[in-house]
Amino acid sequence: MSKNHFDYIICGGGASGLLLAYRMCNDPYFNDQSILLIEKDAKNTNDRTWCFWELGDGDLEMMVHKTWNQAYFNADGFEMDFSLAPFQYKMIRSLDFYQFMQKTLAEFSQLTQIQERVSSIGENDVTTEVQTYHGGLIFSSIYDPKSLYQQKKYPVLLQHFVGQIIETQKPCFDPGKIEFMNFNVPQKGNTRFMYVLPLTENKALLEYTLFSENLLERKEYVDSIKAFLEKLPTGGYKILEEEEGKIPMTCYRFDLKNSPRLLHIGTAGGWTKPSTGYTFQRINEKTKALVDFIKKGEPLSRFGKRDRFWFYDMLFIDVLAKDNAQGSDLFKRMFQKNSPDLIFKFLDERSSLIQELQIMQSFNVRQFVSALWKRIF
Repeated sequence: MSKNHFDYIICGGGASGLLLAYRMCNDPYFNDQSILLIEKDAKNTNDRTWCFWELGDGDLEMMVHKTWNQAYFNADGFEMDFSLAPFQYKMIRSLDFYQFMQKTLAEFSQLTQIQERVSSIGENDVTTEVQTYHGGLIFSSIYDPKSLYQQKKYPVLLQHFVGQIIETQKPCFDPGKIEFMNFNVPQKGNTRFMYVLPLTENKALLEYTLFSENLLERKEYVDSIKAFLEKLPTGGYKILEEEEGKIPMTCYRFDLKNSPRLLHIGTAGGWTKPSTGYTFQRINEKTKALVDFIKKGEPLSRFGKRDRFWFYDMLFIDVLAKDNAQGSDLFKRMFQKNSPDLIFKFLDERSSLIQELQIMQSFNVRQFVSALWKRIF
């Protein structure tokens, strides 16, 4: 067999690629299989922060940087402090994740890792700027937005943000409580909020976040964080780190690009939760399910199915795309009329039909009926 042939090729060494490799290498089924992981970057910086809620301890607990049990919500005069129980809100810093994965994956002889840029992906091969590799099954997390923006059937919003880790002179943060969504910032015709993750009384990650169609000039994000901090008794502060991101929020059928031997994963596979932009925990769960699916020997194009939650997300994005200023009101209604436990269970896609009907009654029914009517006709 050629040295350039592998049973499995994983393109992209971000969260989904690394977690898939990690799951496969830790499963005895793949002990005598060859796996290639291709990533163009060294992954040696803290380029992003992943957050998620979870019941109790998970299987990635060794990477968790910080955990919170309390949260705060603020929208249009409605404020709410609440317990996250039975969930915990968790943060993983990407550098900790990369370092853990690099150290752990280096111990598996069935895995080959190379640092090259992928040029093209075929049904049976992957070509980089250096050479071509042949594979039995191929998994790609390389996100190409071209096809997404060429279609008009599904609206495309972005969750886009700039985040700064701030260290203040005076203690002004509650290290046990996150600001999950604070809409007490000028909305300017969009859905805009501040997201605050306190690390200590003097240190926090603040992200100025939008759910909207277009990006802003970087200065507007930075100025908005500055304006938010001016309302706090910081005594002065300094910026320790910065990060930025843009995550597609859409129900576009990424899965239609899959084939029996090629599967798109992560954001490139539509694994992002369309209505919230949360991705990491969905990747964690889907890579587990994918490893079990691979062992069945079925065509990769059969992995994953649309369900009622995809339909809910589609209507939500339709409403938000039509009137982007409605985001604050939509989330306010949800938190006013439902328990946090039910909200997080619903967003986690673990709720029952009866519970989902309760959530839906929180909203302006006319908006969603209108969106449904347009979808049908």
